[in-house]
Amino acid sequence: MDPIKVVVYGASGRVGQEVVKAVCQEPETQLVGAVDLKVSEDYLTLPDGSGKVPFSASLESILDSYRPDVVVDFTVAKATMPAVRAAAERGINMVIGTTGFTGDDINEMERLAVANKIGIVVAPNFALGAVLMMHLARIAGKYLDHAEIIELHHDRKVDAPSGTSQLTARAMAEARGKPFLPPAVPGEASVSRGQSVEGINIHSVRLPGLMSHQEVILGGDGQTLRIRHDQISREAFMPGVIMAIKEAVKRPGLIYGLDNLLGL
Repeated sequence: MDPIKVVVYGASGRVGQEVVKAVCQEPETQLVGAVDLKVSEDYLTLPDGSGKVPFSASLESILDSYRPDVVVDFTVAKATMPAVRAAAERGINMVIGTTGFTGDDINEMERLAVANKIGIVVAPNFALGAVLMMHLARIAGKYLDHAEIIELHHDRKVDAPSGTSQLTARAMAEARGKPFLPPAVPGEASVSRGQSVEGINIHSVRLPGLMSHQEVILGGDGQTLRIRHDQISREAFMPGVIMAIKEAVKRPGLIYGLDNLLGL
């Protein structure tokens, strides 16, 4: 079987560089092009020393010239939607790790995937451990009425709370069929309790030295349960990204969340 031809959109970014490396290392995938606004040369030297691939600021020109099977996108939401339209009209599948989409954006992706018979995998988090952490939190949330989330990230992360923490809170509330009970704070306390999502207070920490960490703490009478995931490098995303590339070419339509690929 021929390897899956891949173009990485956002190849100069911190995650994009890891995707380039992972695609080169995986025997079933082949990097055929790279795209980024920060282009200094016409070719990108592959990290495994096997050669070079075309490197451009124009996604459309790379798609037209090298016809990949999949575009992997780790950019920003405002750049992703034009990329989805460009890939869809050419019948090219997509794997998207960018966050910050609106409901209308997701609906448009689904329409384009169906209309053009392509697979689009969108995942707020590609780390398998983080996906399992959210799955376990959904299960636990059915049985304990109080929960809080602490999410910790590097100081360059501008959004807070993180998309993963908000997704976790909503998934936990959905699993139990109702919001969590708010904490009983006596009096008119003015202490910050974090941002509340579905009755769960989310506390954000931004410090140098951190990568990506999340702890879900659930409480009941006389007990607490902690579910924590620690990501220490961006390599943690790569098994999930490679899995999504392989599935996107086989499963037309929109798949939202890596949990749907894992069968959770």
